[in-house]
Amino acid sequence: MSFLKLGVSAALVRTLTQNGITEPFPIQSASIPDAISGRDILGRGQTGSGKTLAFGLALLTRLADRKAAPNKPLALILSPTRELAMQITDVIGDLAPVVGLNAQVVAGGLSYHKQQQALRRGVAIVVATPGRLMDLMERKDVILSDVEITVLDEADQMADMGFLPSVREILNKTKADGQRMLFSATLDRDVDSLVRKYLKDPATHSVQNETASVTKMSHHVLVHEANHKDEITSQIASRDGRTIFFVRTKRGADKLTEKLLRAGVKVGALHGGKTQAVRTRTLEHFKTGKTLALVATDVAARGIHVDDVSLVVHVDAPADHKDYLHRAGRTARAGEKGTVVSLVTMSQRGELKRITEKAGIRPTTTSILPGDSELIKITGSRQPSGVPIATTVSKSDSVQPKFPKRNRPSKARRTSNARNSSGRSETPRSTTPRSESSRSNSGPKKYGSDRGAAGKPKSRTGERRRAR
Repeated sequence: MSFLKLGVSAALVRTLTQNGITEPFPIQSASIPDAISGRDILGRGQTGSGKTLAFGLALLTRLADRKAAPNKPLALILSPTRELAMQITDVIGDLAPVVGLNAQVVAGGLSYHKQQQALRRGVAIVVATPGRLMDLMERKDVILSDVEITVLDEADQMADMGFLPSVREILNKTKADGQRMLFSATLDRDVDSLVRKYLKDPATHSVQNETASVTKMSHHVLVHEANHKDEITSQIASRDGRTIFFVRTKRGADKLTEKLLRAGVKVGALHGGKTQAVRTRTLEHFKTGKTLALVATDVAARGIHVDDVSLVVHVDAPADHKDYLHRAGRTARAGEKGTVVSLVTMSQRGELKRITEKAGIRPTTTSILPGDSELIKITGSRQPSGVPIATTVSKSDSVQPKFPKRNRPSKARRTSNARNSSGRSETPRSTTPRSESSRSNSGPKKYGSDRGAAGKPKSRTGERRRAR
């Protein structure tokens, strides 16, 4: 069935056709007619199933040519991460002008001022993360009383990240009789409570949940000696094809990235310690093929929606079966094939087995060595060039600590702290042991050595009495 027959605006259908999108995906065919009619929607489908266009086309068709009042959007799309929010905005924002609408992303790590300015001019569709939206609501920069359509995308991930209290508060500010659409890969207890409270007689459309999708992938456990892990990882990263390497921590992501760069592999790192500009640039390089390897943490990777990722590698074991499924969901998108590999030592096999069993996965286990035929067969690994790749990292690439106004150090102290944290100091630190008295009063003396810690002159009377 064509998009036009589903009820999508003719203007939108023409734009989709010009971009080579002519046939709807199953989740779109199933949900768009009900969504356009105004029914609440409960959609279950794995990442890459076409959910964004499913709710986006319905929303744009329903609101076509409407104008929003300043600070009062007509539609709200909630996303768990800023990367996902930005990618939804890329899709919706390109289509919105076709039907006389506009869209604005509202997420942390991006300019407050630009978001506030856009909202004052009037934005029909706001795509937001819960945290930044709550901030702007408190400032009265966004008022949700006119919101007629609310979409919760990746609701299960929002629950996992602890956003549900904010989500409930946000939903309570929207029109009680408005349309609500919730899309989630799973319906755990917390997500189910949202469905029961906020969706009225929803039309339910389930198109292959994540577990079903993952069972169609090729899953492998590669058992190796601990001292071979770096070499094996660099060989896999040198393969021809997009690959995502998952680690548990920001520090682990940076360390692995540095090792791969030293081995001659072009690679990017994506985690919460990077600024939004760096994260956006890293993801863009991965999408366009400037880099074919990406190292990511679980939270940051929840916004990764890139087609043609043919291999996912668990460098560190996932925390639980949900993380396994979310990681694996970065490959085999939209009907494509994919491979999922877990790197483990003999002692780690038991932990991973418990996780895969709970995820409903039966992986093939293979013992490997660097460069052997089985590793090449499963992953397409190749020997890296061995020529280190130089990168330029500036201080602005990492998120700098922010101080509350009441406890904010002076400018001089902040400058000093920044220098110390980067390993440089204006004056060398003395190695001479301090006396007990100097240790007990070792705070900075703003007015010099002849004054006390409070800045008042020391009493000379007491000194003269002791002298007598």
